[in-house]
Amino acid sequence: MTGWPGLDWMGMDWMGLDWLGAAERDAILLSLQVASVALACLLPVAVMLGWILARWKSEARVVLDVIVHLPLVMPPVVTGFLLLLAFGRKGPIGAVLDQVFGLVFAFRWTGAALAAAVMALPLVVRPIRLAFEAADPRLTEAASSLGVPPWRSFLTITLPLALPGILAGMILGFAKCLGEFGATVTFVSNIPGETRTLSLAIQTLLSAPGGDGPALRLALVGIVIAVAALILAEIVTRIMRRRLGLDLPRSRRSRGPA
Repeated sequence: MTGWPGLDWMGMDWMGLDWLGAAERDAILLSLQVASVALACLLPVAVMLGWILARWKSEARVVLDVIVHLPLVMPPVVTGFLLLLAFGRKGPIGAVLDQVFGLVFAFRWTGAALAAAVMALPLVVRPIRLAFEAADPRLTEAASSLGVPPWRSFLTITLPLALPGILAGMILGFAKCLGEFGATVTFVSNIPGETRTLSLAIQTLLSAPGGDGPALRLALVGIVIAVAALILAEIVTRIMRRRLGLDLPRSRRSRGPA
C-alpha cells in the first residue's frame, strides 16, 4: 500500500486481520488512513464554519449555508468531477499546489482524503453548529464585560460547551469518510494500493467472479469499525456531558453547585 511510510506494520496479525487477504487488508488500512487524514484536515474548518453559521447575523449566512450543504444534496459523481476540474494536475488549484508544494491530489490517496473531507463537510458542520447555537451567549458576554478577550472566551467557554456536538460531528464525519464512494471513484479512480478504499474494494469484488465471500468479509469489517466508533462516541459523549454538567436540570445548572 502506498501512503504514509510505516503504515504497513498495522497489517500485522495483532490487529486480527491475518484472516483477510493482502488486498483486503490494504483496502481497510487505506480507508482508515484516508478517513483519519480527511477528518484531521476537515475538523478545524468545520468548527469555524459551525461557529460562523451559529453566530453570524448577516444575510450572507444563507449563501454560506447553501455552499456548505451542497455536497449533501448534489450527486457525488458531480462533486468528484468538480474536484477533478479544480484539483487535477491541470486544474487552477491543483496545478499551483503541484508546482509550488509538490502536492498532487488526482489519482492519489491524498485526493481520496480530499474527496472524503468535502463529502463529509455537511455532516460534521451540522451538529457543531447546533452545539454552538445551544451554548448560552450570555456567558461570553459576561466574560467580555470582565475584560476577557473574545478568543480566550471562545477557547475557555464556548468551545468546551460545544464539545459534545463536535464529537458527534467527528464520528459522523469519520463514518462518512470511511464509506465514501461516488466522489472518490470519480476524482481518484479505483487504483489498487493507492486509492482502492473499503467501498471501492467491495464494489470491485462484487463485480468479479467468486468475489462475494471477500466482499462480505470486508462489509463485516466495515460494520464492526462503524459500530465500535459509535459506541466509543456515546461513552465519551456521556463522560464529557457529565463533567461539563450538561446532564443536570437547567435550574441546577443556573444555580451552580451547592
